[in-house]
Amino acid sequence: MKRVTGIGGIFFKAKDTPALLAWYKRHLGIDVQQWGGTAFNWIDSEGNPTGGSTVWSIGPDEGDQFDPSNASFMVNYRVEDLYALVAVLKQEGCNVLEKIDDSEYGKFAWVIDPEGNKVELWQPPAGQ
Repeated sequence: MKRVTGIGGIFFKAKDTPALLAWYKRHLGIDVQQWGGTAFNWIDSEGNPTGGSTVWSIGPDEGDQFDPSNASFMVNYRVEDLYALVAVLKQEGCNVLEKIDDSEYGKFAWVIDPEGNKVELWQPPAGQ
């Protein structure tokens, strides 16, 4: 069974979201959109789209999206079979959070790594 197949997104907390977004846009050229991030579309070595993307987003340093982690970031990893991977991670003794979301955006589950970072696992909808 494949486990992680790629990075679906990287999410950051910010004390001053507009200022941090402006910094990334100005100094690193990231095309920050109105919703607070961007999607980097995947391309092959010739520059042709390959049908995937990696989301990059910055949001306010509030709310519980990253709980129970105290980290200021969370990485979202793409997986092929979320339910099978969650079962294996539980068998291996990993700290898998009980909640699994299944929505139009795909299936999501979370695991806490040994350093206390919350890791998001994402099985995209079919065809993405």
